[in-house]
Amino acid sequence: MLSTVFELSIWVTSVCGVLVAGWLIWRADKQRDLMALAGFAVMMALWCFGHLALFHEQHSIGMCLLLANPLMPTFFLHFAVLFVNEGPAQRPWLNALSRYMPCVYLTSVMVMIYSVWVGAGDTTPLLDGRPFFIFNQLGAINLGYTVLVGIAGHGVLLLGWQQHSGNKRRSILAMFGVGAWGLLLATSFIFPSLGINVFPYPMLLLPSYLLLLVYGVVRYQILAVNRFANRALLVLVMMLVVLCVIAVLGTFSGRIGLVALTNVPIWQLWLYSLVVLLIAAVVYPWVRQLSERMVFPGAVLNEQILEHWNRQLGQAKSWHDLVTEGESLLLQQLRLPVSICLSGHAKSDGHYLVLDKAESGWFSHSENSDDLSPGMRLTLEVFGSLFATSCAALERSLALAETERKRLDEQHLVELGSLSAAMAHELRNPLNIISMASYNAPADTRRHIQEQLTRADRLVSDMLVYSGKITLQYQPVSIKPLVNSVIASLNTENVLMTLQLADDVTVQADPHRLQQVFINLIDNALAYVRNQTDGSICIEAQTDAQSFICRIHNNGPALEASLHGGELFRPFVTKRSGGSGLGLAIVRRILDAHSGQIAHRNDCGWPVTFEFSLPPNAVHQPSGESIDV
Repeated sequence: MLSTVFELSIWVTSVCGVLVAGWLIWRADKQRDLMALAGFAVMMALWCFGHLALFHEQHSIGMCLLLANPLMPTFFLHFAVLFVNEGPAQRPWLNALSRYMPCVYLTSVMVMIYSVWVGAGDTTPLLDGRPFFIFNQLGAINLGYTVLVGIAGHGVLLLGWQQHSGNKRRSILAMFGVGAWGLLLATSFIFPSLGINVFPYPMLLLPSYLLLLVYGVVRYQILAVNRFANRALLVLVMMLVVLCVIAVLGTFSGRIGLVALTNVPIWQLWLYSLVVLLIAAVVYPWVRQLSERMVFPGAVLNEQILEHWNRQLGQAKSWHDLVTEGESLLLQQLRLPVSICLSGHAKSDGHYLVLDKAESGWFSHSENSDDLSPGMRLTLEVFGSLFATSCAALERSLALAETERKRLDEQHLVELGSLSAAMAHELRNPLNIISMASYNAPADTRRHIQEQLTRADRLVSDMLVYSGKITLQYQPVSIKPLVNSVIASLNTENVLMTLQLADDVTVQADPHRLQQVFINLIDNALAYVRNQTDGSICIEAQTDAQSFICRIHNNGPALEASLHGGELFRPFVTKRSGGSGLGLAIVRRILDAHSGQIAHRNDCGWPVTFEFSLPPNAVHQPSGESIDV
């Protein structure tokens, strides 16, 4: 019985070696390291065939195959060199070793030929009188050389583990673990050669060594291997469960009246159960497909379809493209139109896939789908889940694109500001030269030139203020004296100026910047009311625990509807003759630096009102402290 199990294990290892070698050659795709690993699998299969040849009295063939064992670690060494020396960080000594690998192969072949020539192996009756291979005294060279090459291969892996990172480092670590397992199994093969007459129980697990070694190498390179390993592990666990259950039934069957079952040998029960389990594992995919088609007729879903859906939806660059592509895919799959609604409600007619967004993310549900077959509803449910994932991915992509666009816009504004400041500084010199050159010109000409120079100088000043960095020096500012000083510096002839300001209105702000705000707003109002016979400007302010609010009214012409809102405060937007278009933009920039706000209003009883506010409590800095904005 034990001899039969041993022979079965060797057969399984041989077949696995051939199948693994063929699979590696098929998947290698010109990868030399996998080709070398395939050679290792072939040599292990031949080594196992040598044991089988001895069992069946083919002494010469068996000895040749078993004494060829130096080629096994030679192929492994070649694989280790190629596997570790991949990538940009190649080592010169590994390149040299790779070039000398033909010499190592030749040496291994010579050791094999020498071992066969001198008869370095014998047999001993170990398994029910059946012959088992042992090394004699002349086989010490063969055994020592094999061990030496194996150590060299694992030494190369150790250096590779220090050199690499990521998946390659994990693969090398897995190979070391499998190597320890292989060493444990190999010791039982050596025991009879050392005179230890113990049955080589570990060799019963030889199939696991080869499969684990290959899996440790390719699991991080070929994803299909992981799916196969998942199924194989499931079958293995089920086999162990069956063995345990059969053992329990064989022990207690006689006590519960199952005498016939008690008379069946336990190994036969195990064998029958394992055969049934293997047959069930083989036919399970077809049975599952049949049951799915019976329960969900019309639903044809597989990995290829899901991958196609995911690839097509991932190419969408906008919400419109995503919805259009989704509806097209559903039409191809279901053969009927299905509309997709994003965060909306479906209509009463037609079939709909509705996508909504909650705190946990996007989710989908179908509407008006009661008349669809179960298979179609399942397809719609699976597609909806995948489409929700695509919505989340597109949302993140668009958010990143918007962030990048804003960053580029801000960078462009910074560059434009620097350019404007440089141009403004350069314009000052020619303006001064023109002013001096016009000194001897006729009075009318000189006056006209001076007016245009004043206009150009103001434009330059505004550009410097708008493009420069704003540094705030916070301190208490009394509003009424500040406004009076501003009015005194401006030409307010023929304009009625009304102040509705309390004497104790004080705010925390930069006095020079706040003065600029009042200058720009009042001067802007004067430009429109100065030529009216009844021109009037009213300035009122109030403060409370929440904020400081100031309104500057004038009875000039009302603004066009197109200028209402934020458009009015954009740079170079103006309806004022001779204006630079930067006055209100500068005001907004200064108030933004103070965490304040400004708006245009036409509901205060005046044709035009500008209202700005400052939060004295929210922006409350100690006197003299500066903030760069």
